Amino acid sequence: MSKTPFKQLLKRLHVAHLDSDYKETKPQMRIETDLQRAGDLGVSVNDVSQALQSLLGSRRVTTYVDRGEEYRVLVQAEQAGRQTLADLERINVRSRNGTLVPLSAVVTVKEVAGPRQLNRYNKLRAITLTAALAPGTSLGEALSFLENEARQSPEILAIGYRGESQSLRETGGAIWLIFGLTILIVFLLLAAQFESFIHPGIIIATVPLAVAGGALGLAVTGGSINLYSQIGIVMLVGLAAKNGILIVEFANQLRDEGMDLGAAIREAATRRLRPILMTSIATVIGAVPLVIRGGAGAAARHSIGVVVVFGVSLATLITLFLIPILYSRVAKRTLSPQTVSRKLDSALKDSPDPAE
Repeated sequence: MSKTPFKQLLKRLHVAHLDSDYKETKPQMRIETDLQRAGDLGVSVNDVSQALQSLLGSRRVTTYVDRGEEYRVLVQAEQAGRQTLADLERINVRSRNGTLVPLSAVVTVKEVAGPRQLNRYNKLRAITLTAALAPGTSLGEALSFLENEARQSPEILAIGYRGESQSLRETGGAIWLIFGLTILIVFLLLAAQFESFIHPGIIIATVPLAVAGGALGLAVTGGSINLYSQIGIVMLVGLAAKNGILIVEFANQLRDEGMDLGAAIREAATRRLRPILMTSIATVIGAVPLVIRGGAGAAARHSIGVVVVFGVSLATLITLFLIPILYSRVAKRTLSPQTVSRKLDSALKDSPDPAE
């Protein structure tokens, strides 16, 4: 990518502290062959290349064996004869008719600055860019913009990533699959515990509220959906489900004791209010330092902290009202696990003994 379009790209992208490993700071001499002049004198470009490589850069021409050891034979001019521009002009090349032609007659030499080394990535010449994102620009937006610009530049063959960019591209898409699998696994575990698919459904209904709270927090604080905020969203599955578990489990216990559905859910919501608030407040307070603390890695901690603080807060406030409503509307179609167990035990006791 040329320098001018690239600078324009950076202005549009709003990045700061840009740096790259490509720096043209090493003095070099560029030798260009005058093809028309060389053709008139009967000198080929290959002859010029061979002469320069042999005398200045060294070239292996053969090997020989001495007392069982093989040695390489390298052709190169002496060090005193390859240090200045005048030494280059004294080199002669042989034309097709056998005459010697001064190299200065067919080439031009320019002093330029070039990179000290040419780095490679996946066997391709590569330039590594490092930069900090300006406020208001997320890493995902920056990478997407760069990829779109790269597709329009034919000289860019491939794009690779390092550091946080590599982590985002490798795990950014998989995190939503992990989020879905986490909800499914939690649902199946709760279904095994409650011996019902309805009670876990009531509990899992609070998870979207927690995710909405995390997204609201990112919008309020100017954050974005990045790798770290996605990790915080996955954490919300367990943090949000615990409130529903406390209410539903206690309501089932009260129904096992003979209390009707309405009274059981009201009593469970009242009795579990204090432990729900205690655990939620402790979780939020524990995540506040992640939001307000600065230093190295503050951006990553801030994303996770904001998602946890806002997600748990919103889920807790709405769960206290939503879980009792859902339980009173849906759970009337089910029995508590202990009720089912008692009916099974009673059926086994009333059944005749086969031995009799």
